[in-house]
Order: sequence, then structure tokens, then C-alpha cells
Amino acid sequence: MTAFPATPFGSADRIELEPHPLAVVRHESIRIDDVRAAFDTGYAAIGRLFADGTLQPAGPALAIYRGNPMEQFDLELGFPVAVTLTGPVEANGTTVSPAVLPAGRALATTTHGSYDHLGSAWSALVESADAAGLSPRGISIEVYVSDPTEAPERLRTDLILPLN
Repeated sequence: MTAFPATPFGSADRIELEPHPLAVVRHESIRIDDVRAAFDTGYAAIGRLFADGTLQPAGPALAIYRGNPMEQFDLELGFPVAVTLTGPVEANGTTVSPAVLPAGRALATTTHGSYDHLGSAWSALVESADAAGLSPRGISIEVYVSDPTEAPERLRTDLILPLN
């Protein structure tokens, strides 16, 4: 199953992630307070590469968190792309790098509404994994299916928890 389905996931769907080329902006050892600025600069840089034809999007924006988002963690912000980048590209003074969507077993859910509710949706997904005896890999993926400028009640975010 793809990580970018047209229809929403259920409360805790088991899926198989396939590797897919990404264009990302990487941030190492950041804190949750730094995320908004990281999103603004990262997505703006990638947007510039879409606008000038360097990249072609092949799915919605996403964020890949590695580690505990309540502490220091690594973050990749980006998009699936139609053609793999051959190396880093500069845009707006920001480096956009090639990456690959983590492949393998995962648990997924969809949440609708304000991004303020993502924490409780993540908690429910992690609890579902624990209840099923599944072991997360320490990676969390948010797929921002809807345009973030839409009204909060119209937002759709898919949450994906890769498993060992």
C-alpha cells in the first residue's frame, strides 16, 4: 500500500510502505519549538524548485521525525518527487537533498482538523501499536494531505508509524 492514498486511513491500519524518492530539507537535533521556522524555510525552498521546474511533486508534503519529538530529534521536511534528485540542490539559501521514504511495515491513521490535535492522534496510534504488541522504529511520518491554508476543520493529516 502506498503512503499517499486518496482515501483516509482507519484508526490503526496496518500497511506496507514502499520506498519512494523524496526531496527533503534536513534538520538535525532540533526541538519542537524550532519546527515552525523549519517548516517555513524548508517548504519555501522546495516550492521554489517546483516553481522553476527543477522538481516535480508526486504526492503531498510530509515530515519525517526521527527520535522523540518531545526532546531533540532529526527532521526531514519534503515531498515525494517524480524523479530522484542526483544530489543536493540549493534554493533560497537552503539545501534540498535526495531521500527515500522509509520502507517496511507500518501502522497508519488519518486525523481531520487542526494541527493542534496531532499530539492526541499520535498518542492513540502509539497505544494501538502497544496493544497489538508492535514495536515502532523510532520514526514518525506526517503526511499533510490537504493544503495547510485551508480552514482548520478541513485539514487532513495522515500519521504513519513505521514498525520493526
